[in-house]
Amino acid sequence: MAKTKRAVIGGVDTHGLTHHAAVIDEQGRLLDDAQFTADTAGYRQLAAWLRRHGDVLKVGVEGTGSYGAGLATFLLEQGVTVLEVDRPDRRTRRRRGKSDAIDAEAAARAALSGTATALPRGRHGVIESIRALRIARSGAVKARTAAINSLKSLLVTAPAALRESLAGKGSSALVAACARLRAGDDLSDATTGVKAALVAVARRVTQLDAEIAASDARLGQLLAAAAPTTMALKGIGPDHAGQLLATAGANPERLRGEAAFAHLCGVAPIPASSGKTNRHRLHRGGDRDANRALHLAVVVRMRYCQRTRAYVTRRTTDGLAKPDIMRCLKRYLAREVYHAIKADFEALHRA
Repeated sequence: MAKTKRAVIGGVDTHGLTHHAAVIDEQGRLLDDAQFTADTAGYRQLAAWLRRHGDVLKVGVEGTGSYGAGLATFLLEQGVTVLEVDRPDRRTRRRRGKSDAIDAEAAARAALSGTATALPRGRHGVIESIRALRIARSGAVKARTAAINSLKSLLVTAPAALRESLAGKGSSALVAACARLRAGDDLSDATTGVKAALVAVARRVTQLDAEIAASDARLGQLLAAAAPTTMALKGIGPDHAGQLLATAGANPERLRGEAAFAHLCGVAPIPASSGKTNRHRLHRGGDRDANRALHLAVVVRMRYCQRTRAYVTRRTTDGLAKPDIMRCLKRYLAREVYHAIKADFEALHRA
């Protein structure tokens, strides 16, 4: 009779260039640890190394959203159950010390004990494209804001005649006017030098405007095809929808329900009562960008949605403060968004 292989659990501490792995058995005994390169060859070696020790039940991986993303994707494609592991807290590190081997073993023990239960966010298909395009757009928007601030800063100390000729213009008009300036060749003259700087910065803003517009067009096309139900929600624009889809990931089935999605977005209520005060607040964890998207959508609904305005009036009459009303609305909106995203993904899988 063939001997049954023992079951093992892996843990990985991830870094930019290397990953350190540990493997334990079901009784929690450390069997081995080793280091591998953070590339496809290293992923193959790590998976083979784990299987040499037994049947791999699951692997706890730190940083599945950053350095561990490639490894998590590779292991999932190999049919291995991957769990997302948080970094050890400071108290544990003070007690046990800090090293890659210790962190890898801690990740394996978190997977074994059930402390780590979250599945990593999927990074493939149209949702990964949306996430990547949003990162590019966000960087361009920040750079554009910085460039406009530089333009206005240059004008504060510009020669009087130049400053006065450009005074009173809005950002768009100022950029256009600066782009039309003719600097001249004598850069030893202060006015010429400032004009040359203004032209350079204005052209940078123009290039960034074109980049943002191109990103918006691509995102609009992707979102219209991938998330029509989510986009149809009142107050949810392309930017908000893209962020919420990226937060859910390419595998929203990893979320146990709308309550889990609310927790992921940082809008799950937790008790905050004391004495005669009985109230709840939203926990301060979760994806803060998703929280911001829900918050801005609620602001839009409070201004333009008649049903939301009626709800605000009723709860205000009940004595609820505006911040608490907004917390309730964010939680309700998270429920709507979850079901819309779920419907969009079901439609995508049927297509």
